[in-house]
Amino acid sequence: MPDQTPVQIAWVTRDLDSTERTLSALLGARKWTRMAGIHFGPETCTHRGRPADFVADISLSYAGDTQLELIVPVRGESIYREFLDASGPGLHHICVAAADEAAFEARVGEAEAAGATVVAAGTMAGGMRFAYVGAEHAGVPFIEIAYIPSDIQAMFDHIKQEQQ
Repeated sequence: MPDQTPVQIAWVTRDLDSTERTLSALLGARKWTRMAGIHFGPETCTHRGRPADFVADISLSYAGDTQLELIVPVRGESIYREFLDASGPGLHHICVAAADEAAFEARVGEAEAAGATVVAAGTMAGGMRFAYVGAEHAGVPFIEIAYIPSDIQAMFDHIKQEQQ
């Protein structure tokens, strides 16, 4: 069985400043890198089986080797907006990384075979692929399965190095 170690923990929030301060104090994150206006477009992303078109602000940091991600939905329908509207700010998902695109496809298939549903999926600029799977009937909120190409991993490594 492939390594299923979470590489990221993500929160959805309305207030990046407040959440960054709190997680810095609680988890020791030193520096946050913000990316404003990330567009998830209908050409490459889906939400509940339909083309997605939404924008989110994202902030990244690290606690040890684990990436911390904060997400603020800005506009459009998304699993982030649904979550925020339904339950307010909070822990949204953990992410596990697949070694390559074939492993990504296999993991998504395994999740579906286990009864999970792909709620959102897509490919970001730079080739990063993601699928949010969940199994509400089993009490499992979102797990993000991601394929992270080397160029994007290099950016993540740089952000992580800034913590030292």
